[in-house]
Amino acid sequence: MKLNIPRPEYPRPQWVRPDWINLNGQWQFEIDYGNSGKERGYQEAGHALPGTITVPFCPESKLSGVEYKDFMAAVWYRREISLPDNWKSGRILLHFGAVDYEAEVWVNGTAVGKHRGGYSSFSFDITSAVSPGNNIITVYAADDMRSGRQPRGKQSERFYSHGCDYTRTTGIWQTVWLEHVPESYLASMKIVADPDNACAHLDVQLGGSVAEATLAVAAAYNGVTVGTVNIAVTGLSAKLTLPLSELYLWEPGNPKLYDLELSLIRNGKSVDTVQSYFGLRSVKLDGMAFRINGKSVFQRLVLDQGFYPDGVYTAPSDEDLRKDIEISMGLGFNGARLHEKMFEPRFLYWADKLGYLVWGEHANWGLDITTPEALAGFLPEWLEGMERDFNHPALIGWCPFNETWDRDGAKQNDDVLRIVYEVTKRMDPTRPVIDTSGNFHVITDIFDIHDYDQNPESFRARYESMKTGGEVHNTFPNRQRYEGQPYFISEYGGIWWNPDQKDEKSWGYGDRPASEEAFLARYAGLTDTLLDHPMMFGFCYTQLYDVEQEVNGLYTYDRRAKFDPELIRRINSRKAAIED
Repeated sequence: MKLNIPRPEYPRPQWVRPDWINLNGQWQFEIDYGNSGKERGYQEAGHALPGTITVPFCPESKLSGVEYKDFMAAVWYRREISLPDNWKSGRILLHFGAVDYEAEVWVNGTAVGKHRGGYSSFSFDITSAVSPGNNIITVYAADDMRSGRQPRGKQSERFYSHGCDYTRTTGIWQTVWLEHVPESYLASMKIVADPDNACAHLDVQLGGSVAEATLAVAAAYNGVTVGTVNIAVTGLSAKLTLPLSELYLWEPGNPKLYDLELSLIRNGKSVDTVQSYFGLRSVKLDGMAFRINGKSVFQRLVLDQGFYPDGVYTAPSDEDLRKDIEISMGLGFNGARLHEKMFEPRFLYWADKLGYLVWGEHANWGLDITTPEALAGFLPEWLEGMERDFNHPALIGWCPFNETWDRDGAKQNDDVLRIVYEVTKRMDPTRPVIDTSGNFHVITDIFDIHDYDQNPESFRARYESMKTGGEVHNTFPNRQRYEGQPYFISEYGGIWWNPDQKDEKSWGYGDRPASEEAFLARYAGLTDTLLDHPMMFGFCYTQLYDVEQEVNGLYTYDRRAKFDPELIRRINSRKAAIED
């Protein structure tokens, strides 16, 4: 594998095989302004495209080499590949980390699959379409993020980036790669940690042809085997419990991880082996406390929107993903809301490795949820994202929607939120679910609100009566009811501060502090209110870094500290009232 291509690292750290080819780098490319390429035969193997693009960066980005920022109805990609000789037997899978929004793929002019959803990962078995020697992969992506029928997240629906909507992303924006697997192979795994019973429960899915085999699973910690189990497999699904002889808990800031190996064995020989890992930890709501492994842990969260100046939705390097987490932890935060975007698996991998709490969220903005039809544009992709990210110990809760505002005078369809909540709970009963962060709650495990009051005194007064069983502050009492759930402020602060930002469009919440000292006093006043409140299990500050014209980050957009990080860390990291 060449290492001079962009984003060369293995894109799926929880399911690793040695036989793979990274397809990032130069592809032929064309913008299809009229969305007429299929009529003109762009999908045919012999049709060349006139431009080039650097995958996996979106054409709006500088790193793509295109940097075209107007709306694009559709885009086309084409690349020639050559398969290794030892890939002649078995199956060949073509993987896409993410393509925004509706993708169709051809190999040598043969259609191999379609996918709808700009944030979830997908793959196609292309074995029957490839041939010895050179092969042509063609990708088409249509993107109509102003239609109201697809989630767009924080991508601007206007020509210019504005307010808290930013540069758009069209087409491929995560790694594209090939994988070689045997005729019968390990396809996926769902793992539920059970520290109370010193074990982990696995649900393993197989792909390809069905044949009798043995599934061997082994867990190790620091190179020492601490659990093994072998079971017979006669179909495409297998369930097992893996006992562990030694217990090491995954905790925020102290991320102990087990290595995991799965092997499919036939006639005494391994036909497929996958390397993985897992963390042993539990999460539980207990009164007003959020407990991790039985301990009340105050969640010092920060809002992370996953934008990059040169890559837009795509981090320039794997190190940039890790660096954002390290920046946050250096400020005294122990986690983040991954906001209006499904983050790529490599980010969640670093969260697992560094002991950093995250909440999974979808990019619901832009999707019209005033009618039941919204489920078709939301639920399939949300379930794909849940399935992909389920095994990450860093992920401690789900939040499918954020601020479900009314649209053109029509209110949200409450059944859409209720159904998504109930399906999410059915898919994952191990984690709490917030139906919609901020507003308007319908059915939720946690009652969170957004409060951007910039005055520490009035901010504190608003939550004072709650300490003694009095009235609980509800931002929209005519639209949502508080029913005794755990409570926290999942967006606050957003203090407008960037003296070097000269753009007249720049903004933050409230008035600008007059000085750095005034900023820090306001930050401390707001944050102390939440740390000192015995009924609050956490907070989420807006935000970690500036994004384009929104300059309320603690770091600039290009990740330069605005303040001495130690000053923020001291405020954030002192013990909270609800903590053990």
